[in-house]
Amino acid sequence: MTGYRSIRPATRKTPGPALAVRTLVWALAALGVVAVSAWATPLRAELRVDITQGVPEPLPIAINNFYGASPEVAKTGQDLAQVIASDLERSGIFRPIDQRAFIQSVDSLLGGPRFGDWRLINAQALVHGAIETQADGRLRVEFRLWDVFAEQQMTGLAYFTTPSNWRRVAHIISDAIYKRLTGEGGYFDTRIVYVAENGPQNRRVKRLAIMDQDGENHRYLTDGANLVLTPRFSPTTQEITYLSYSQRNPRVYLFNLNTGQQEVLGDFPGMTFAPRFSPDGNKVIMSMAKDGNSDIYMMDLRTRQVTQLTAHPAIDTSPSFSPDNKQIVFNSDRGGAQQLYIMEADGSNVRRISFNQGRYATPVWSPRGDLIAFTRMSQGRFYIGVMKPDGSGERMLADGFLVESPTWAPNGRILSFFRQSPANQRGEFSSKVYTIDLTGFNEREVLTPIDGSDPAWSPLIP
Repeated sequence: MTGYRSIRPATRKTPGPALAVRTLVWALAALGVVAVSAWATPLRAELRVDITQGVPEPLPIAINNFYGASPEVAKTGQDLAQVIASDLERSGIFRPIDQRAFIQSVDSLLGGPRFGDWRLINAQALVHGAIETQADGRLRVEFRLWDVFAEQQMTGLAYFTTPSNWRRVAHIISDAIYKRLTGEGGYFDTRIVYVAENGPQNRRVKRLAIMDQDGENHRYLTDGANLVLTPRFSPTTQEITYLSYSQRNPRVYLFNLNTGQQEVLGDFPGMTFAPRFSPDGNKVIMSMAKDGNSDIYMMDLRTRQVTQLTAHPAIDTSPSFSPDNKQIVFNSDRGGAQQLYIMEADGSNVRRISFNQGRYATPVWSPRGDLIAFTRMSQGRFYIGVMKPDGSGERMLADGFLVESPTWAPNGRILSFFRQSPANQRGEFSSKVYTIDLTGFNEREVLTPIDGSDPAWSPLIP
């Protein structure tokens, strides 16, 4: 366990141990990050971005390079600031101000902001910090967030971590800023697993790949020898379930990100599709075809016992749990066309929730529980949409020749999906991963080395 101490606003020229005030224990053990919290002074007027009503005007925010005493450390401080600015800008609700407009220097900020200088460039919020190398080789990274007009510190944190983890610290700081200014949980310290693909349309090579939510730290998990589809994260973020065609036999696999080990979830008598973890991580739900008919099954990962949840002559597939584990949404053609249905976790009380024209597929419940995202196909177009669990409030966020496979960021405010272009005369096409927010605005491509599809967003990294 590690020390977590609150810090009052700085009043001295250099940061030091006198800033420590009280102790609370917590840990980011997975990557060896030690956090120290800054204690925000109560504000005279709360600076807040309301992201629950319409499209907010981006908040002007000044993000300064983090001070470092040596050129090497100063370069890391510059890189940290760039990642934080990129994270916040991509959210669509912050507008980082060009550093060339800054009046106050990086080193003078150690003694505190000159708020008049920041008001002159219309900054409403200010982020600055310092970075230094400790005797044991770890980095100490400290940041502070200020309300420029109230002239008050809103929050601050300091982290001890290995030098190689500086990028993750930047994402954690972005999450802290996002949460303090919006009141909503952040989503920057997360990863996306997806299907990386290349090659001609009739010989497409598909392999699992994983990256940070901004596309960095990219690596491949499988070699492409076998076709892979529909990867999904476990709630612990350490395991992935996916479908793989090994020797032309589709099976559901588990992939452990810590060890790299893969195991077959089970040898089922029929074809299995669309595996997904339950929110508590104890079960995997999937569709399985027997004798030409697809129904939904659930496996208890502790006992490996399989329970059939639907028994209908129609095709039932793409199940997804509600965040409280009590309900399941899935798509079925039992009404004559592919539509969305909800049932209790034991398979009872099945009811239809989609009624508009077209076909509905790939439903996935929001981590907040308030919305269900889906793919809709209507009049030759594909759409990414959301609706409430009772079927009301349906609205489309993105459309195109082929847009599919929505997946939620852990705060339930952002979606990722993939967009595929039409094939040209030579059969060539592109498939790219995108993100979009719940307003239907701020669509952004997540850059990947090769084409990508079937993204799945992780929970916040422990």
